[in-house]
Amino acid sequence: MSGAGGPAGQRVAVVGAGAGIGAATAALLAARGAEVCCVDRDGAAAEAVAAAAREAGGLASAARADVTEPASLAAAFDAAAGGPGGQLHAVVNCAGVQGPLGRRSHEVTLDEFDATYAVNLRGALAVSQAAVVRMLPFGYGRIVHVASIAGKEGNPGMIGYSATKAGMIGMVKAQGKEYAEDGITVNALAPAVIHTAFLDTQPAEVVAYMTERIPMRRTGRVEEAAALLAWMASPECSFTTGFTFDLSGGRATY
Repeated sequence: MSGAGGPAGQRVAVVGAGAGIGAATAALLAARGAEVCCVDRDGAAAEAVAAAAREAGGLASAARADVTEPASLAAAFDAAAGGPGGQLHAVVNCAGVQGPLGRRSHEVTLDEFDATYAVNLRGALAVSQAAVVRMLPFGYGRIVHVASIAGKEGNPGMIGYSATKAGMIGMVKAQGKEYAEDGITVNALAPAVIHTAFLDTQPAEVVAYMTERIPMRRTGRVEEAAALLAWMASPECSFTTGFTFDLSGGRATY
């Protein structure tokens, strides 16, 4: 259980909870006493994460939603809040796609770029919108998005990912100011490469490129990301909004 000001007793929706950072974050929040709704476009994966959290003694449910389908987000967030009109304390958005990899900008089609944008930026806005309207009546909320170091620095060969994560960082800056007087904070996390099962499917040269740029010379762990995200989603993160936190092993310089 968390200490005073932690997530215990809070209703939290984790979007993209079916695997990786999202799954680790959902598990940690449930272990610390939050009532977690695991949201993912893969409903079976979301339920598996929720079931594991329940088996460990936590309170967890699952809902299927796709960030490109706002109606599905609305239904999932209502479920996370205990029903329409209920209080949803926090939303952590871990949903994202990599998009085209290893090609320069002129080699990427606009349709491919649009598909990346639809999830990483338009989808992030849809998450924020669905969260905010459920938080405003209560004068409290925590909204957290997972961005990327690529959004700060730009990774060559990843134009869609870099551009949309940069857009997410800009969105968070704007929303943090928009809702600063409403008790709602909006922040982001910008990780460098985090070791997930997905990373094991990537070309060795891509992983080497990303790891060599990290002064600690290693990838991050999902548990490290989850620990910071869980704090950002809690009442303890009370005087920071519109900010993008670093989780890059020393790679980020601002």
